[in-house]
Order: sequence, then C-alpha cells, then structure tokens
Amino acid sequence: MSAIPMPFDGQVTEYLTQKAPQPLRRTIEDARKRDTLAGNYPYPRWMKKSDYQDALQPLQFELAKLQHWLAETEQRVIVIFEGRDTAGKSGAINRITEVTNPRTVRVEALPKPTDRQRREWFFQRYVERLPAGGEMVLFDRSWYNRAVIEHVFGFCTPEQRARFFHQAPEFERMLVGDGVHLIKIWLNVSRAEQFRRLLARESNPMRHWKLSQIDIDGLGKWDSYTHAIAQTFERTHTMHAPWTIIRSEDKYRARLAVLQHILGTLPYALKDTANVTPPDPEICGTPAIWDAELWDDGT
Repeated sequence: MSAIPMPFDGQVTEYLTQKAPQPLRRTIEDARKRDTLAGNYPYPRWMKKSDYQDALQPLQFELAKLQHWLAETEQRVIVIFEGRDTAGKSGAINRITEVTNPRTVRVEALPKPTDRQRREWFFQRYVERLPAGGEMVLFDRSWYNRAVIEHVFGFCTPEQRARFFHQAPEFERMLVGDGVHLIKIWLNVSRAEQFRRLLARESNPMRHWKLSQIDIDGLGKWDSYTHAIAQTFERTHTMHAPWTIIRSEDKYRARLAVLQHILGTLPYALKDTANVTPPDPEICGTPAIWDAELWDDGT
C-alpha cells in the first residue's frame, strides 16, 4: 500500500534546492545537527540539554509562585509572542503552560477573522480575549499580524496598516494605564535556521501539521518580512510598551531568556532573585540587537 501524501510534501526542499540563494543552501548543507547557523550569533553550538533542564527547573518553580500572586492580587498580565515562522513561539509558551493552571494562564492563538470580524474595529476580537483579574494571557501571535503578515501577503490595505500604526500605541497605552502588565516579546531566527526547522517539519509526519500554506508562500518573502518587522519596531517600540528581542537561534537559550524576562519583569511575591537572574544580554535586549538579515533571492 502506498503512503498517503502529506500536504506540502517536498515543497520546502524544492524551494531550497531550486530557488534559495546558494550561500543559504551551503550554510544548511555544511552544518552539523547542533550548530547555530547565524554567523553573528554568540554561541556556535546549542546549549547542552542537561544544562538547559537544570536551568529550566528553578524558573518553572518561580512560575508556580507567579500564578499564586496572580490569583491573590487579581493582577492582569498579557504576554505577546511574535516572530517569524519557526522562531520558537510555541515552544516557549509550552514551557510556561506545562507547569501552570490553564484557568489562570491561558493561550490565545486566534484563527483568521470571520466575515463579521473583518467588518469590526480591528482590535475588537482581541479585546474579547484580554485577561480578567487574576489571569495571564499568552498571545501566540497577536494584533501585530496586521503590521507584518497581513501587510506582506496583501491581506490588508496600506490605509488599514497606517491606521493600525496610529492606534496600536494608544491601544497599548490604555491597557497599561488601566493596570495591565503588558510584555511584548519578539523571537528572532536566522533564515538558515528557519529553513532547517521547516525541513524538519516537512520530513517528520508527526510534525508535518505545523506546516501551513503561509509557511510555503512565505519562503520567498524573507526580505519583505524584514522590512515590515523593521517598520513595526520603529512605530510601536514605546516607553509604555517596549519590545524585547530574544535571538532564538538556540531554542534552549531562548526559552530560558523568555522565562527570565517575564519573571524578572513582574513584581510577584517571594521572588527568588538567585533563580530569576537577568537574561543573557548577548541574546536578549531592545530592538537594537535585532539582526536585520537580508537575502537577495530574486523574488
């Protein structure tokens, strides 16, 4: 019996071998399994898994304290996770949710808008998912879809995007002014590492579901994404709602930095500062550390 073909079978490989820039192909082909592929990333190899697990455990213990603080004080927390496809958003979120109560800490990953939602105020469907007192909401992508993905694929008009850039800082100012703790995280990955992760999804039936048409159509839009991201940081990195960039070439280091940043930002009770140390400044900081990698791939 022949195997049932999976959606998008071979399309990542086909793009890499036939359309991707030769230096990109060479970087991927020459790399060992645990090499980091961004040329200016400060660590040439992934963190050892045993070291990662040793560092992760005390941070997850701090998350238990954090959720008790949320419940007792009725604080409201929003954490936005943004980044290119395969940047590690879901993995970082899972390190939080695997040790927290879903009634206290919930994930919102909104599908594409319905016809009615397309006729509403853009932020309306996100307002419906905001936290009540005693809750933390983790947005696996957020209203920043309009600034990047919708713009790159032409799903919104230039006028709609300009309106978003005008309204987003004020929308976030209102949230923060009402007492909401708003944390915005951008996970950044190189194009070579992104391709390596997409190839892993393509070749593994148990992970193939993570591939989408947007992933495939976006293979030739790297530079368009880069310009859109740069504009987004320029327009929405504010004093009241700053972006934190985490270079996620090494998923282990990135996940630790995510937890360190969230735990370090929030003023929860009984915080153990011996466990909650600042994130590695080599991979975590303001948009100034964002690597605006451009590739002329002729598309």
